[in-house]
Amino acid sequence: MQPPSRPGPSGRADVRVRRAQSGDEVAVARVQLDTWRTAYRALLPAGVLDEWDEQAAAGLWAEAIGTPPGPDHGVLVALESTDVVGVAAFAPAGLPDDEPAAELTTLLVEPRWGRRGHGSRLLAAVADLAGERGVRTLLSWVAEPDVVTARFLQSAGWAPDGWARDLDAGTATIRQLRWHTRLDDERDDDRGVP
Repeated sequence: MQPPSRPGPSGRADVRVRRAQSGDEVAVARVQLDTWRTAYRALLPAGVLDEWDEQAAAGLWAEAIGTPPGPDHGVLVALESTDVVGVAAFAPAGLPDDEPAAELTTLLVEPRWGRRGHGSRLLAAVADLAGERGVRTLLSWVAEPDVVTARFLQSAGWAPDGWARDLDAGTATIRQLRWHTRLDDERDDDRGVP
């Protein structure tokens, strides 16, 4: 999947989203580290960020990219020219009523590339891929103090669904809220179905 390029901030067609491929793992690990160090410094225990093993992180991303657990798992990257500037990962999510659902497990844009539409393009690409597989609901867990991500998801039509969980981060517990959006509502509106 590689949608047509859209003009970037400079007016050039140099931004796009594509499936991650072998060789992207180092850049994806860098995006993750840079984003976490900037956005989550106050949220995550200092040791998590200060003792980050980029090589190990790149190895985990290489596995997710090269040998995903199944066809409903995926990693996408946002590009500005040839630079990987963002990443989104998704996987199947089980709902109690067995409704087809996917979880947006990662959505990160390196802070210096923020506010250029990369997050929106990644989110739209995940929704497109999930919709093609019959997924009707997208879910994502967001740290309760992460108001930036919450505002971004809300602007894209997402909302909290009332579920919460506590994530053990070693020396701290992080409260996460589950956000969701329905994909079939938009498709039904396009077809004129009430």
